Amino acid sequence: MKLGAFSVSLSVKDIEISKAFYENLGFHAFAGNLESNYLIMKNEDTLIGLFQGMFENNILTFNPGWDSNAHPLDTFDDVRTIQQKLKEKNIKLEYEADETTTGAASFVVIDPDGNAILFDQHR
Repeated sequence: MKLGAFSVSLSVKDIEISKAFYENLGFHAFAGNLESNYLIMKNEDTLIGLFQGMFENNILTFNPGWDSNAHPLDTFDDVRTIQQKLKEKNIKLEYEADETTTGAASFVVIDPDGNAILFDQHR
């Protein structure tokens, strides 16, 4: 399966403090904005999302259709195709994408240790 760009989405208490911390590690703001309480930070091909007040726990995130620079990929597995393959493997979905739609959609699975994995397609 082609899962697209990978990032860790962190639930942060103070986005400005977290931004400064990750800048000290060599990251720079790549997308998002402070006013909306989220930033995507980038260091080479590594992506970390900082989200203040949007969700409780940290989330592993895959973006089908994007590379690590948020550029569209020519070929990729649609999020609904990935979802169907996981269902065929009896992986329980916490939240499902509507399989009757096309374009942007998302779904969530929980790994055996309780970590949320978001598959979030933007196109």
